[in-house]
Amino acid sequence: MDLTEIRGIAFDVDGVLSPCTIPMSEDGEPCRLLNVKDGYAIQLAVKKGLRLAIISGGRSRAVALRYRALGVDDVFMGAQFKLPLFERWLDDTGLDASEVIFVGDDIPDLHVMQAAGYSVAPADAAWQVKEIADYISPWDGGHGVARDVIEKVLTAQGMWMDDEHAFGW
Repeated sequence: MDLTEIRGIAFDVDGVLSPCTIPMSEDGEPCRLLNVKDGYAIQLAVKKGLRLAIISGGRSRAVALRYRALGVDDVFMGAQFKLPLFERWLDDTGLDASEVIFVGDDIPDLHVMQAAGYSVAPADAAWQVKEIADYISPWDGGHGVARDVIEKVLTAQGMWMDDEHAFGW
């Protein structure tokens, strides 16, 4: 895959941007842990012009707020079926599936991974996901997968650490 052709990246949350194990609050709400290095790479990717999306089956208001604060405009939470939302995102943004990476880790991500031009799985993804992934990151979900993917794309496009925007939030 020629990463210079990538114009968008869509991420699942649980098991990709957060670890597979989710602590629960006393009132039964899941509390996701999110990686700060992933966050840095995400905000930089947005500044560099990549279109990013979050497509998650979870319904966390905190997750949506976090990624919107990093500049991600397209945050889809509570996705029972992810493929229709992915296709709508492509239509709304004018992206072609061949220009998009989808990063997923489990069974609900399979159809989107197959529809995207390039698919990525964390090191600890389900075997079925790893079997179809174009690239398996050496990082587990929640431990730098987004940073790994974004750094590779921006490096291929000559935009990783290329100007003053790369050194700040």
